[in-house]
Amino acid sequence: MIKGKNIVGYSESALGSTTFKTFNPKENVANDAIIFEATAEEIDRACNLASKAFKIYRNTPGIKRAAFLNAIADEILALGNNLLDCYVLESGLPKGRAEGERERTIGQLRMFAKLVETEDWREPSHKSEGGSTKKMLIPIGPIAVFGASNFPLAYSTAGGDTASALAAGNPVIVKSHPMHAQTGELIASAIVNAAHKTGMPEGVFSNLNSNGIEVGTQLVLNPNIKAVGFTGSLNGGRALYDLAATREEPIPVFAEMGSINPVVITQKALQTRTPEIANMYADSITMGVGQFCTNPGLIIVLESDLTNSFVELLGEKLAKIPSFCMLHPNIHREYTSNKNLLSSQETVILVNEAEPPTKTNAAQARLVMTKGSSFLKNITLHQEVFGPFSMVVQYKDEDQLIRIIEKIEGQLTGTIIAEKSDYANISPVFEALQERVGRVVFNGVPTGVEVCDAMTHGGPYPASSDSRFTAVGPNAIRRWVRPISYQNVPEILLPEILRG
Repeated sequence: MIKGKNIVGYSESALGSTTFKTFNPKENVANDAIIFEATAEEIDRACNLASKAFKIYRNTPGIKRAAFLNAIADEILALGNNLLDCYVLESGLPKGRAEGERERTIGQLRMFAKLVETEDWREPSHKSEGGSTKKMLIPIGPIAVFGASNFPLAYSTAGGDTASALAAGNPVIVKSHPMHAQTGELIASAIVNAAHKTGMPEGVFSNLNSNGIEVGTQLVLNPNIKAVGFTGSLNGGRALYDLAATREEPIPVFAEMGSINPVVITQKALQTRTPEIANMYADSITMGVGQFCTNPGLIIVLESDLTNSFVELLGEKLAKIPSFCMLHPNIHREYTSNKNLLSSQETVILVNEAEPPTKTNAAQARLVMTKGSSFLKNITLHQEVFGPFSMVVQYKDEDQLIRIIEKIEGQLTGTIIAEKSDYANISPVFEALQERVGRVVFNGVPTGVEVCDAMTHGGPYPASSDSRFTAVGPNAIRRWVRPISYQNVPEILLPEILRG
């Protein structure tokens, strides 16, 4: 049963009078459970408990932290259909998506568990001229994690930020996303149960509810918090980044803030496989109702009759894909506003769009087109539209193509669709693109992020706040640690992995 309370350490808490409800976007009605917003007292208690827990948890052997992470995965599985039903109720997404995201969440937890079973991830170093200086990575302290709207599991309460921070030896306080606070409560209960069963200190995890910005603001400003993880909008991520910089002790904010993920398609590729590319990108643009940070929102192609034929076919394919419910009425409203803003710009042409949806909060997919010269002049055309929307930009020559790529803000991904015969001449485009993105994709789609050691899910600002780090894969742990060197330290005082 959903209680709607905050979880502060090992206690449920509802001290405040401010409440809210989550929303069922399919039925267009509020859900029944009443959610209590965290008070300043509850925030302070969570942060103080986390600070005390850190003194113990940072020294917990990796094998025990691994057992904790595996126990979280087990407890999430034990929630069964209750979790899946709640996910669907609050997100409007299908049960199959819920099952897939649960699998990914559990996979991430087990991946980090395996990573920290040994201490190799700490990169212990004994290399110095006299052998008197040694180095390793250590956790930095309590981490504030902000849940994402579009991934109620994989990027939220027990998602990649939480899993990697806990793996590194840091307590975590989650600011639950208001759109799926009930799902967050179920996951938070699983984490607390796992902490109990594996003997973790109270305060290693807390979950705080909020429907506004006040709780998040207080959390970031609390001196016990040492870093922030955020996945969401540019406005939200930048606000947290600026807020953290005003502290007496500024802290890092690792924010992933969205992307339009440019796709460059060569003429030879269109000559060879226009139908295949059109099908592939119609599916990618509408996947998950376009609610992925890696959605291909910009397609860049040379002005030509061949391109016009491709664009027409892509528009036709896109228009035939059924409209589905978005995550929340607010997201649907923002999508409609932003796609209309871009579509209304001078020189932007409507290519095609889906039939007006008959279901509440369903998104009408749309494809528009403009010229490269217009894109270069009008910064509004660079804006992300979060939903099933994409813009085709037709460039006149390679010089303009390079200028378009160089003009684009930092992105999570950049894609090149090309034939092997293009490869010898595509180096300038490839070079320009990799300066603007965190991941280069060839002959594929950017949607779908593999959780692996080689993955970079980040990119130059504003795709993320620090392009040196990834939010996906085992290397995500590096955000929550710092290097420390020990010089002439007696061996009895050294961490065990640096002895000898």
